Amino acid sequence: MMEEKLLPGAVAIKRQRRYPRLQNWGLPLIWTLFALLVLCNHYNLHPRSYPWDSPKTLKYSGEHITWEPCGDLYSRPLECSSIEVPIDQFAAEKPNPETDLKGFTIPLIRLRSANATQNLLLGPGGPGVSGFEFLYRRGEQLKTILGESFHLLILDPRGVNKSHIRARDAVADSPEIYAWVQNFAKACTETMGDYAPYINTLQTAADMNSILDAVGQADMIYWGFSYGTLLGQTYAGLFPERSKRVVIDGVLNQFEWYEGVGLAEDLTDTENVFDGFFDECMKADAGSCALASLATSKEELREKVLSSLDQLRHQPLDVYINNTVYGILTYEEVWYNGVFTALYKPPLWSSLAQNLYSLLQGNATPAFLAYNTAVERTDESPSFVELNDGRTGPLHWPQGKDPLLAQIIPWLNQSLFRPAFLPIYYQKQQWAVPRTHTYVPRRGVETAHPLLILSTTYDPICPLVSARAANEAFAGSRIVEVEGYGHCSIAVGSVCVAKHLRAFLNEGTLPDAYTRCKVDSAYFGNPDEHGRMAAQAYFEDTEDQKIHLAQLELMAGWEFSRSTVW
Repeated sequence: MMEEKLLPGAVAIKRQRRYPRLQNWGLPLIWTLFALLVLCNHYNLHPRSYPWDSPKTLKYSGEHITWEPCGDLYSRPLECSSIEVPIDQFAAEKPNPETDLKGFTIPLIRLRSANATQNLLLGPGGPGVSGFEFLYRRGEQLKTILGESFHLLILDPRGVNKSHIRARDAVADSPEIYAWVQNFAKACTETMGDYAPYINTLQTAADMNSILDAVGQADMIYWGFSYGTLLGQTYAGLFPERSKRVVIDGVLNQFEWYEGVGLAEDLTDTENVFDGFFDECMKADAGSCALASLATSKEELREKVLSSLDQLRHQPLDVYINNTVYGILTYEEVWYNGVFTALYKPPLWSSLAQNLYSLLQGNATPAFLAYNTAVERTDESPSFVELNDGRTGPLHWPQGKDPLLAQIIPWLNQSLFRPAFLPIYYQKQQWAVPRTHTYVPRRGVETAHPLLILSTTYDPICPLVSARAANEAFAGSRIVEVEGYGHCSIAVGSVCVAKHLRAFLNEGTLPDAYTRCKVDSAYFGNPDEHGRMAAQAYFEDTEDQKIHLAQLELMAGWEFSRSTVW
């Protein structure tokens, strides 16, 4: 058997081999095993290894942890590890292992580059998004966009997915708690016990320092999306001296998050994106946007769609496909699972238009199949972090249902989409887990190197005005605005923004002033069955063309969490 090739700079620590005892089952079994090995090696879903080989443990010069191969992406090696962090990163004294609670295990996964010497940490959003799944799904496209200068490193934050202890979602476990959240905080506290107060953004920011220390890296190099921008801003506020290359993309307002009782500006541009859907539809032909055939102006089309959905609000539609697939299509399912979700991600606009077109023609089946499915949830509560970070409980919220509704009904009337967040207001009122931090964001923070801030012009949940608030908070930072619709810059294709991103991460180059980038992708187009889009722009530079194609694939398959506000 050939020796397995080691990754550059790695030292293999060989483990004892164990040879299985083969039963005398004959030639068919041998051929079957051979075929399975060939298939596994071809698809590379797991590390290249054989049943009688234990995986090599890899250790790199300057690092203080070991790694194990855990697969690859398009021949790029993936490796996994974990670190132990204390339950409270900010405790005045070191924990006593004999008397204090055990800390958290933070799993790590890294996509290597052949010649990289530094790690770029990714913050995919959430809260509650698994970093492992994010990197497996989108690591290849991100690597093409960023180039080969960095290993891509990502964690599962404390309380999430593979991180122990996990925060269970009591709402998902009990419809009664979800309907009225009187026992929500009690259920969470009983499940998480003394760990509950320490699942918050500040602790995760400090965990990121533990990761840097483990890989022997002094400076933070970071690209965070959505909630990941809050994590990036929090890190830069707590540890400005280590914040060497921090990019925040699709920015959440940290001042509202930590100090406000409700997020007032998050839906600033949501209806602008909704209007943009109709505007771009009328610019496209009916082959790309089915709704375009139903009106002569965007205003007329918008009115027709809203009128039809208002009828659905008062009269849900029954749908029967066969004896196992049937049910009721409701307004809430179409509005929140269909329309609101698509505003985040323009590649969904074509399918949304087709489903709405069928609905307006009296056929509810396509919308039922698309939106009448139970929303998949991990067993972590994405709201857990938000509740522990912000202002909650009787000190900040009126008690009793009627006083609470009196306060929040004016908020609900501010936007067609605001009622989606009613449950989080209930949770904030009832939350009883003690807040363990006194962090207050500052303005004028001077970091080791100024931040790069990315935003679309119209983001449905993290608006441009929040990016401007971050610009004021961090001295010398610069905004690059992508002139388009969608959540985060990667919702659309723009080689211009990718070039600014590369220049910043590689050389620290910032634009001289506020900068705008054009969009290279169309809003109405249909990806193929593999999620790939045909090229929508052509560049003389072959590297630019690769970036463009990677952006199209990334935006078509981009996953996000819209559990509460992002």
